Amino acid sequence: MPACTTDFATLDMIAPDLLVVMGGPMGVYDTAGHPWIVPEIAGIGARIAAGRRTLGVCLGSQMIAAALGARVYPGHAPEVGFAPLADLDMESPLAHLADVAMLHWHGDTFDLPTGARRLASTARYANQAFAVGDHVLALQFHAEMGEDPRFETWVDEGEAMIAAAGLDSIALRRDHETFGPRAVRAGQRMLADWLDGPG
Repeated sequence: MPACTTDFATLDMIAPDLLVVMGGPMGVYDTAGHPWIVPEIAGIGARIAAGRRTLGVCLGSQMIAAALGARVYPGHAPEVGFAPLADLDMESPLAHLADVAMLHWHGDTFDLPTGARRLASTARYANQAFAVGDHVLALQFHAEMGEDPRFETWVDEGEAMIAAAGLDSIALRRDHETFGPRAVRAGQRMLADWLDGPG
């Protein structure tokens, strides 16, 4: 359901077996223009406290971090394009992503929440993924993207961010064609592994 049209203050976010919080162009701190952010973060926090399985991607990972009391803030430079992850926790489902170029598309970052386990980093940003117990997985990168036609919209609407990251749309589209399919397959294996786990 679209976040901007959801009344999170009345929504039961604890009952579902799985909650997936996806991305968006706004930041966690953009509460004046997006008043739904505050009650959504509160609902995520209540769900995590209840031990319910929760997955966050990009903005979703930042919301999970905020719900756990961590600082979320603009990064020093956008991270855009396909690049492999570093410092992978090979005892976690992210082992499936070893040596795979994954899609990054963000300008914000966050501090690692207290009690969380860092699962991956990149040279630009230390906190690319973290887990809390077996029931929370937060991914700053996009393990779901690589063959999705929405990528074209991201490129068309993200020219300024792409340029700020030192890339151009031609190279980005070429990388999407080259690296995207493998990234999607690896992401599917990672998520299946996590979903099959004890969380």
